[in-house]
Amino acid sequence: MSDRTADRRKQQEATKQPRGTDGLATDRLGQFGIGVVLTLLVLAALGPVVSPYDPVEQDLSNRLESPSLSHPFGTDQLGRDVLTRLLHGARFSLGIAVAVTTVRLIMGTAVGLLAGYAGGWIDETLMRLVDTLLAFPGIVLALVIAGILGPSLVNVMLALSVVGWASYARLVRSNVLSLREREFVSAARLLGRSRTHIATRHLLPNVVAPVVVLATLDIGSVILGTAGLSFLGLGAQPPTPEWGTMLASGRSYLRQAWWLVNAPGLCIMLTVLGFNLLGDSLRDMLSPTQTAQMEEL
Repeated sequence: MSDRTADRRKQQEATKQPRGTDGLATDRLGQFGIGVVLTLLVLAALGPVVSPYDPVEQDLSNRLESPSLSHPFGTDQLGRDVLTRLLHGARFSLGIAVAVTTVRLIMGTAVGLLAGYAGGWIDETLMRLVDTLLAFPGIVLALVIAGILGPSLVNVMLALSVVGWASYARLVRSNVLSLREREFVSAARLLGRSRTHIATRHLLPNVVAPVVVLATLDIGSVILGTAGLSFLGLGAQPPTPEWGTMLASGRSYLRQAWWLVNAPGLCIMLTVLGFNLLGDSLRDMLSPTQTAQMEEL
């Protein structure tokens, strides 16, 4: 009976091991996500080469031209090439998403690391602040902040940064609470290492993997939030070629020029889907315990 029990435990432990690089090689959805993200990055970098038109120059003689060889995605109500504007819009969307996610990651990691390792009243105070932020829908709170600050991409970035760091803080804190009781942390204390040294040299490196996964998943939500706020008139302002602004300006021509709305909408959908699939693939390559922590957020 003991041998059978040991065999069962070995089987259970084998099923709980991370999938690793072999899992990514067989993960079709993960490969699709990586392909979408890489394609988007290449097109955003080579935008002027792919489509040499000016994204803001008007040509009223070609307004609302349907998709053709010269204009694969047609032209808008001012005669501007839609493909060119989409490619330049990718730069805005990706740049904003990376910047906002970086700010969220830094703020949330710092708060979570401090709360988890310090404990006591510091932990209680910081976590009550996190709970307060998480009690409000993120997009609604961002909408309020952006409305108060005024319409601009900078204000949208500030609003989205403020409302999104709490999830990182919760994730980092939960990992630190378990790590601070481990043997290597106790050994560092016995050696007389300072609390700052232990936090930065021993705890922080062990929370990098789940934080990177959360950041990858977060990029898609930031892109969606930026487009939503711009669609409502709180983000990029015309003639800036931002995807949400393009959706807003094209909705009045939905019946006669369907490509004005469908093209940026498809770009938003594929980009968010690509980053989500990439994040899911990275998450599945981690341990099941980290996967469960991510799902709780």
